[in-house]
Formats: sequence, structure tokens, C-alpha cells
Amino acid sequence: MSLSAPTGAEPGRDIPRHTIGAAARHCGLSQDTLRWYERIGLLSHIGRDHTGRRRFSDRDLEWLTLITRLRTTGMSVADMIRYAQLVRAGESTVPERLAMFRATRAEAIDRIAELQQTVAVLDYKIALYEECTAPARSPDNAAS
Repeated sequence: MSLSAPTGAEPGRDIPRHTIGAAARHCGLSQDTLRWYERIGLLSHIGRDHTGRRRFSDRDLEWLTLITRLRTTGMSVADMIRYAQLVRAGESTVPERLAMFRATRAEAIDRIAELQQTVAVLDYKIALYEECTAPARSPDNAAS
């Protein structure tokens, strides 16, 4: 089973057409971050126009979306670089990539549970403070 679209399946997907500014806006990262990602090997083979300016393909934007999501999970940059190396190495690395994603998913679920506990504590404190700041109700205005 191939994990990538066959060549020619989506015409134009690999054409470098997006500026670095458009790519940065697409994924919510700075242009400097995109340049750094390229330097450290998270992005490879970024196209250039006739003046040497970077141009990103739709496939590049999809990759940026993925690595941005991986970063949101808390995956380290080193692990993202390792993942990029595995992808470039081909389908023989699928078991290792699968293991990485399973571990990252488990860590994300743990973080979600921790955040849910934090929200519960905040809700408790909010309710306490709202009770403390609510206007006192006298028996005369209790019905109003």
C-alpha cells in the first residue's frame, strides 16, 4: 500500500507557487521559522523562482500543516526531524513512524486529561469567586 498519492494523481500539487509569506500565513508560523525549518531539515527541496525566492507547493503546505500539528502535540523538533528523515527514507520506515505517532498520540491524550483537570479546578475557583462577589440577597428582594 502506498502512503503517497501516485505521480500525476493531483496535477499541480507539486508546483512551487506560494510565496514564503503565503506559506507562513497558511500554517501560522513566521517566515523566519520556515527558513529555520528548511535549514534544519524539516523542509526539503523548497522550490525557487527565477530570482531565487522560495516558492512552496501545495504538498509543502500540507507538510507544514502536519508538522505544525505535531509541534502542537508537544513533539520535540528533534523528533520531528527524525520523522522527516523517516518519511524521506521511504515506506520501509512505516513501522517506526507508526510507533512514533502512537507514542505522540498517547502523550497528547495525557495532556488533554491534564488540561481537563486544570479546567475543573478553574471552574471550581470561578464558582467560588462568583459566589463571593454576588450581591447579597435580602428576604425582601429574593423574589425579584
